[in-house]
Amino acid sequence: MIRNLLFDLGGVIMDIDKNDCVRAFERLGLANASSYFGDYSQTGPFMLLEEGAISPDEFHAALRADLPDGVSDAQIDAAFCEFLTGIPPYRLQWLRDLRKQKRVYMLSNTNPVMWHSKIAREFEQEGGSLSDYFDGCVTSFEAKALKPEKKIFDYAIRTLGIKPEETLFLDDSESNVQAARALGFQAEVVPPGTEFMDILRANI
Repeated sequence: MIRNLLFDLGGVIMDIDKNDCVRAFERLGLANASSYFGDYSQTGPFMLLEEGAISPDEFHAALRADLPDGVSDAQIDAAFCEFLTGIPPYRLQWLRDLRKQKRVYMLSNTNPVMWHSKIAREFEQEGGSLSDYFDGCVTSFEAKALKPEKKIFDYAIRTLGIKPEETLFLDDSESNVQAARALGFQAEVVPPGTEFMDILRANI
């Protein structure tokens, strides 16, 4: 029996566009900006920030070494947040409705720059906050591990107090879904252009 719903954020709840982010960093003067961003993971200081290996200040310093003089922390953060397009209000409604029926959680590869700015604001658009939509959240930067590593799923199981066999995990990455299944989760891919409610209707 499925008691828990465990959601990825980007590409499932939040719309994303890495090309907007790449263009924003190109405008700041970052050479080879596209080389830092993959479809499901980042490289260099972006990855280190996401896995909690460096602080935002260290992230800014690392990037500034490859940027023209005078680029501010705020400009770096704003360019990085261009990765996130936003959350349509109807998905927030779905989350609120689902929470009346199941325990609802989030497990996201993300970073403190986005988490404390654009992500927080998107969940405030109805006047609430993250806690109005989720019973608990686990981020890669606090777990110090990235999906699809086993460590981050173990951290989520322990921190959220969930049992994999009672949990349906939704993610837009096939490798993340396969990793979850290997640990006993029920798990489904949310393909591009598909709403997570379409997947849930077919599975719960």
